[in-house]
Amino acid sequence: MGKKEEEDIIRIAKKMDKMAQKKNGAGALDLLKELRNVPMTLELLQSTRIGMSVNAIRKQSTDEEVTSLAKSLIKSWKKLLDEPGGGDKPSDEKRKEQTTPVSPSQGSPEAKEESSSSNSSNKSESTEVAPNTLINSFPRAPSTSDSIRLKCREMLANALQTGDDHIAIGADCEELGAQIEESIFQEFKNTDMKYKNRVRSRISNLKDVKNPNLRRTVLCGSVTPERMAKMTAEEMASDELKEMRKNLTKEAVRDHQMATTGGTQTDLFTCGKCKGKNCTYTQVQTRSADEPMTTFVFCQQCGNRWKFC
Repeated sequence: MGKKEEEDIIRIAKKMDKMAQKKNGAGALDLLKELRNVPMTLELLQSTRIGMSVNAIRKQSTDEEVTSLAKSLIKSWKKLLDEPGGGDKPSDEKRKEQTTPVSPSQGSPEAKEESSSSNSSNKSESTEVAPNTLINSFPRAPSTSDSIRLKCREMLANALQTGDDHIAIGADCEELGAQIEESIFQEFKNTDMKYKNRVRSRISNLKDVKNPNLRRTVLCGSVTPERMAKMTAEEMASDELKEMRKNLTKEAVRDHQMATTGGTQTDLFTCGKCKGKNCTYTQVQTRSADEPMTTFVFCQQCGNRWKFC
């Protein structure tokens, strides 16, 4: 992507940031329309952080057209995360449709008015049929003055901001962090060690660079804050770690089966624990070849193991 597009996006982002700081959205619609015609890529989203600027304007503005267009942009950018390398084509097609010149037969005022009305109708319909699914619709977390809880909310928000996913998705990390903390607090009803350990485990898993899918599912709303607050370590683990744990479990089961099913049945040994004689034994050469083998005995009744020399 050319340098000019990046410079244009940075220029627009700076203007939007100033508008958001001053809480004055005058001119935001023109900037969003200009931004809509820029061919966006994942690299540009990450280098310019334009998603945060657009999201700030969306939250600050009371103009329905501004918020609608901002949501539409964020939604289209989110596809760049879901389909790496394939996000440019939809944007190009959309841009071509928006910039298609009017043919001579459509040059009359009536045709232009009809075309404008049709575009406006289509835009309105698309907004109603496919509302923005990236902005969480959960009730906002109640405020708190507890210093421990406030710090935990801050750390959870920072963990959600690991990487650049939150920029393209346009998620409110501070609010999501507050909702997760609120759910944890409601479970324990205090800020004791169990509460702190639960918060720490959420933070470490959200910040895990090897498990970005967990963070994305929370940012996109696929995993609710309430669900995130209660997930087990196994549920939060990356696919790679889950597969590793699965293999280890299989090995452990196999070893246990070998230990309990292997060996030769005998009643010549008496278990020192349960005094039973239902045993199996195996012999292994653990010393030099001229020494007798070592006998390992396993009690089938209580699971006791011992070495018989």
